Amino acid sequence: MESLELVVAVAAAVLVTGWTARRTGLSEPLLLLGAGCLMGLTPAFDAITLSPEVVLLLFLPALLYWEALTSSVREIRHNLRTIALQSTLLVLVTALAVAVVAHAFGHPWPLALVLGAVLAPTDAAAVAAVARAMPRRILTVLRTESLLNDGTALVLLAVTIEVVAEDAPFSWAGTSLRFVESYAGGIAIGVAVALLLRLIRRRLGDPLLHSVLSVATPFFAFLPAELLHVSGVLAVVTCGLVSSRYGPRVISPDARVQATAFWEVTSHLLNSALFVLVGTQLPAAVRALTSTDLLRAVTVALAVSAAVVGTRFLWFYSVPYAVRLVDRRPVQKERRIGAAQRLPLAWAGMRGAISLAAALTIPAVTAEGRPLEHRDAIVFTTVVVIVVTLTVLGPTLPAVVRRARFDTDEEQTAESLLAHRHLSAAALRALPALARRYGVEGNTVAHLERDISDRLHGGEDATRRSHGAHQLETALLHVKRQALTELRDAGRIDDIVLRGVQDVLDAEDVRLSIKAARMSGVTGAPDREAVPPRRS
Repeated sequence: MESLELVVAVAAAVLVTGWTARRTGLSEPLLLLGAGCLMGLTPAFDAITLSPEVVLLLFLPALLYWEALTSSVREIRHNLRTIALQSTLLVLVTALAVAVVAHAFGHPWPLALVLGAVLAPTDAAAVAAVARAMPRRILTVLRTESLLNDGTALVLLAVTIEVVAEDAPFSWAGTSLRFVESYAGGIAIGVAVALLLRLIRRRLGDPLLHSVLSVATPFFAFLPAELLHVSGVLAVVTCGLVSSRYGPRVISPDARVQATAFWEVTSHLLNSALFVLVGTQLPAAVRALTSTDLLRAVTVALAVSAAVVGTRFLWFYSVPYAVRLVDRRPVQKERRIGAAQRLPLAWAGMRGAISLAAALTIPAVTAEGRPLEHRDAIVFTTVVVIVVTLTVLGPTLPAVVRRARFDTDEEQTAESLLAHRHLSAAALRALPALARRYGVEGNTVAHLERDISDRLHGGEDATRRSHGAHQLETALLHVKRQALTELRDAGRIDDIVLRGVQDVLDAEDVRLSIKAARMSGVTGAPDREAVPPRRS
């Protein structure tokens, strides 16, 4: 019963905070965190503990897969060096900086390094929630960094926990080999699973089965990687990136629409639930703090927070300039950004549920049965750093992005226009032969040819006619919805009949939405003229 109460409470918190954020413009992750903290203060939920297994084995694969599936493989390839440095070296440098600060406040070196590994990675959910307004290239770098640095941090955490809890000797050679094995094994498994599922998808005809396979895919990639003790994170991310390349060729449109709708809702719910659950742990972390007094623990946590944020700032205002001195190729000079545009990259250093789950995996006792000292302080510090980065960096990031004054991504608009015109030209070339094949002639062919030609040439008159036609179709759809509801309210049709007809209208609504999005992509400016409000 307690689990059901938690599910209902979390769902209610997600709904209320989401509505409040859209009404007030406040940061949604911050509101979710606050709601979770309030829940953790109530007697009904004060004993809730966020299970690291649930986060790392259930939430993490699903969220990583969707983020990878919707990333730009081309932008990742173009920015591979930057992403690789941030997801490996920056993680190690941050872990070391945190360890130095923690050791200065009295933590022994092994435990200080454990804390460093816990706090080194940025959180994919936190970054995705606040960084949407960034240009395509910057957003891709941040999203991919947050996808990959979990793998680096979790390997580092496993090594440091072995040293702390099992008194295993530390070896640079052994640790380096472990990193290589984890990365190479995870990538290989991700590619293998993606290619295997491609063969399976070619034989699936039912859109529902495609959707089921889509839901199961991240776990198909994550499980064998974990069983072989390589990076499940890299396996899922690689599988998602490979799947995004072949997906348009093997997945039918109706299956894709169904799966996309599921993932958009599920990813939002999982992200939001994680913020709420992290919030519930703040009161619990304070109550569990026994190895030191609260004032000292807060001081240490704030100092570690400064180290986490400061290290990232120092990285972005030093390493890229050092790389510039080495790589002076013209193609790299064209891709350089200024100090103002670099600030949002440095600012997007939020930590989240992955760090908390990693902290909770630290064993309470050593292999010899002795209690592990300072574990409560590490969990407390982790929670405080998450709260500080989410409350300070998260809500202010949009303002930082605005001050950076990024140039408009004209390349994306031009590519969209090119795609539409190329498709229209191909359709015009194929139209006569297809019309003969299917026995269509006369006015129907002429109408299709004129419509495709308008889209090919993309003149202002054609665009204006398309927008007008779209508004007319939307208004007529609204009239149909009202008439349908009036029939039901008058008792002339049954609710079952209403839902059946409503499904048809909803499908038409989806078609119009896609059409509107296509026109907005071509013109570079969405149609913002008022349309009648929708009613069920």
